[in-house]
Amino acid sequence: MNQQDSSGKAVPSGWQRYFGALLDRKVPEGARPWLARHAQSFVEQLKADGRGLKSAAPADLKVFLSEASKGDSLRDWQFRQCVQAVEILLVDVGELAWATEFDWQYWRDAAQDLPGDHPSVARQVGAIGDRGATESKEIPEAFAPLLIKLVEQIQLRHYSIRTEQTYRHWVERFLRRFPQASPDLIGQGEVEAFLSDLAVRRNVSPSTQNLALTSLAFFFSTVLERPLPDMDFARAKRPRRLPVVLTRAEVEALLREMSGLYSLMAGLMYGTGMRLMECVRLRVKDVDFGYGTITVRDGKGNKDRVVPLPQRYRAELESHLSEVRATHETDLAEGWGEVFLPHALAVKYPNAASEWAWQYVFPSGRLSADPRSGEVRRHHLHENSLQRAIKRAASDAGIAKQVNSHALRHSFATHLLEAGYDIRTVQELLGHANVATTMVYTHVLNRPGVPPVVSPADFVG
Repeated sequence: MNQQDSSGKAVPSGWQRYFGALLDRKVPEGARPWLARHAQSFVEQLKADGRGLKSAAPADLKVFLSEASKGDSLRDWQFRQCVQAVEILLVDVGELAWATEFDWQYWRDAAQDLPGDHPSVARQVGAIGDRGATESKEIPEAFAPLLIKLVEQIQLRHYSIRTEQTYRHWVERFLRRFPQASPDLIGQGEVEAFLSDLAVRRNVSPSTQNLALTSLAFFFSTVLERPLPDMDFARAKRPRRLPVVLTRAEVEALLREMSGLYSLMAGLMYGTGMRLMECVRLRVKDVDFGYGTITVRDGKGNKDRVVPLPQRYRAELESHLSEVRATHETDLAEGWGEVFLPHALAVKYPNAASEWAWQYVFPSGRLSADPRSGEVRRHHLHENSLQRAIKRAASDAGIAKQVNSHALRHSFATHLLEAGYDIRTVQELLGHANVATTMVYTHVLNRPGVPPVVSPADFVG
């Protein structure tokens, strides 16, 4: 039933306004009843405390979404639907000022579970080679044991899961070309033909061809124990590419367009030079406020390094970790609270998985079942969420460059060199094994240490 205002004009009731907001937001008709149910659940949570919608606070919303995220009652798309439902309720109907500033994007992205082969969940403790036995259905039977051995050799060397995925992909792709062959009948000639085909017929990039070569070289040397000699094959031409670097003004413009947790993460990536996965996998124990440093663990090449903690983000990071700790303590009280541990640490330190120090700095907003073990954990945010947020911000800032998360790392290095830091220092902060890799940033700087080249068009006048 409609209410009336002071002039006697009919005013829609709360739920009529809610359905009107669903129409305004162009929510599909079939989804509207479900959104209404989620919204009603939030209202009932407030009523249980004797309160109304106007009294709702961010803490109430976080409790509601955290509870909705637990277990497997809601699938990913259903959880996003739940977030949308309360967003419309609080922003469009309740018109609460704080709701317009709430980090809705973070909670929408929290619905995205990490896949089973994600680098942060795939290293389950178990028999070496398990994955090789289950992922080789299309490979000739004679080659299946070789793939299991390939996985064993990779894991024994503690290579990253991404390296394992890459090597397996190219070895399997190569072996599929010989459905009737014996392992003893494939060798240098077959590899040369495969690599030439990638460059000539499939027109792959030089980096892709090199990945295939590296993968096959590892397979032949460690699995077949027949190292490949120098080979002659058509090589894809490697173009010279300079990194995408933002000016300081562009970085500031990018960060201004970001808000909430993603703003903090992007700021830390620019301020430390961390890679995307290094940022999302950061753990509490690796942030040292006393020394003002961050320790980046298991970086590229399985190396650790220490980078400065930007003081600009110190207070914001401390506040964020206070919220994360409160969430962790709630998880523990409810029987959850464990986090994935790399390699065999879960066996060596049985209690470490529930300790505060090992928790992710940027955890997901929802608990989810590990796709391999079935254990319910709070994983870190999916990296794709941060990538999308950075690209959106670059577009909103009107930056006419191909901006992604790695552009922040490139900008970190370039701006340090512009500020006068020597290239060896920058090399250490980036974690490059060879200073030649770091030298690419000197090309962006127009020969640092030497007066920049002036266009002859500027000589006159």
